[in-house]
Amino acid sequence: MTERGGPAPLILTLGMDAGSFSRLDALRRAHFPAERNFLPAHLTLFHHLPGEDPAGIAAALRDVLAGRARPPLRATGLRFLGKGVAYAFDAPGLAELRAALAARWAGCLTPQDRQPFRPHVTIQNKADPAEARALFERLEAGFEPFQVMGESLLLWRYLGGPWQRLGEFPFQD
Repeated sequence: MTERGGPAPLILTLGMDAGSFSRLDALRRAHFPAERNFLPAHLTLFHHLPGEDPAGIAAALRDVLAGRARPPLRATGLRFLGKGVAYAFDAPGLAELRAALAARWAGCLTPQDRQPFRPHVTIQNKADPAEARALFERLEAGFEPFQVMGESLLLWRYLGGPWQRLGEFPFQD
């Protein structure tokens, strides 16, 4: 429940191929402050969908994914976050899918979810800025672009820190 008494919001992320997920999750476990790391590595599509109708959200996901191929993503570099580091991705197919979902849910999106989509996976956040800068510089020095495949969409309920997984919706290719 939220502080207003309603259901906690829903979050939508991308499920990645196993190798890419393992790589990014290992980096997150190694560099995200352990006392704040409640989640595995993830690429968020929507941060705050209404929690009142998870079945309706799930139905929309199944509808939009019908016949849709798995989207490829290309890691294009690193992003310095001030107190953390993220891998940035070029993902035109995923951006198109997200735009279709955003149009469907336009009336209920928060300002954060109305922002332009900048796909990324955060591997460090809420760290000391000097530590974050050092990690960014070290990772950037050895960065080589790599490919990730989207496998599914994952729907979660926000629980004030941890998330509860509600469903997985695979791409249909």
